[in-house]
Amino acid sequence: MNILNLIGRKEALFDADLIKLESELTEIISKSSFLILGGAGSIGQAVAKQIFKRNPGLLHIVDLSENNMTELVRDLRSTYGYISGEFKTFTIDIGSNIFNAFMRNSSGYDYVLNFSALKHVRSEKDPYTLLRMIETNIFNTDQSITQSINNGSQKYFCVSTDKATNPVNLMGGTKRIMEKSLMSRSTEIPISTARFANVAFSDGSLLHGFNQRIQKQQPIVAPKDVKRYFVSPEESGQLCMLAAIFGENRDVFFPKLSEKLHLITFSEIAISYLNELNYEPFICENEEEARSKAKDLIRSKKWPCLFTDSDTTGEKGFEEFFMKDEILDMNKYHGIGIIKNELNQLDTLNLIDLRNKYQKWINDNDISKEEIAAVLIQLLPELNYIDKGKYLDDKM
Repeated sequence: MNILNLIGRKEALFDADLIKLESELTEIISKSSFLILGGAGSIGQAVAKQIFKRNPGLLHIVDLSENNMTELVRDLRSTYGYISGEFKTFTIDIGSNIFNAFMRNSSGYDYVLNFSALKHVRSEKDPYTLLRMIETNIFNTDQSITQSINNGSQKYFCVSTDKATNPVNLMGGTKRIMEKSLMSRSTEIPISTARFANVAFSDGSLLHGFNQRIQKQQPIVAPKDVKRYFVSPEESGQLCMLAAIFGENRDVFFPKLSEKLHLITFSEIAISYLNELNYEPFICENEEEARSKAKDLIRSKKWPCLFTDSDTTGEKGFEEFFMKDEILDMNKYHGIGIIKNELNQLDTLNLIDLRNKYQKWINDNDISKEEIAAVLIQLLPELNYIDKGKYLDDKM
């Protein structure tokens, strides 16, 4: 399946930039050491492939998922073979004491890239997963910066999200707090980051869900009023690699995408997806109809689809990569825009206060999601969060 055709584009976003930068990029990578955290997730794997194929001086990958890490190594070996430098993987939780020991005993890296995150809006539905989101997206990131500084690493990159731009959900709020925290730590180590669109067919994404529904012969469900930008998995790896290596201190890279040309609804992409598979979409009125008619429809080369209005907490009807008061450089690269940040520090006392409240919540017998949300909103006034009482897990 041609991913670019599916997401409404004919050309890859970063080809022109890569052609221009390839010689310098390959030279830097071949002489540098890299640590990739969360490297077995969809974006982490994409970045690992981009770095591995350019023969890095050293590449270490850390991820909690033993199965994903195994597949990543098989993929790298089957596609590219071997590199002249050291390549090792470590199945470790980056929030653990074991990872503390790992970083304490490492000699430092030229580049530390962090892709460890809780990225789903649906993960904010209960206080316990929300606390893990705060721990992973904010505290573990901050801790990994400290560890990188202490072991003599030279550059730190952490992936962000478009949902950190004018956030309307708690996940985006944690990522925006993370961004501000990165800026405050940028006086200690050079830091860059990237915001980007939905990665087509990344683990857990709606398009990945389409694949699962096809395999299991189940209805395809998608919102008809939510528009999104998409990048391919390869493009996600390229953008993060370029941001990590060429991004200046406090830079935020994002893909240049045209609202007119590239913004597409999930229902539109579902129809294109089914057409690619030679199925005719059959529009159902409700979940029960979609479930009950699935087997008969599929036998006749039709696929049951349910396209609904978005009515769940945290969904944003459109996508954006920058805020109106952010300073942009749209000229340096062909396919990449850059947000140029001045020091706009997150008050250290506020982050300490959040840590203290987090410890209190962990020890409480009665944890309230509402209280956690209120603290995040107080810390981040631009967080326009409204709890509608309905979440993605409440729908098919």
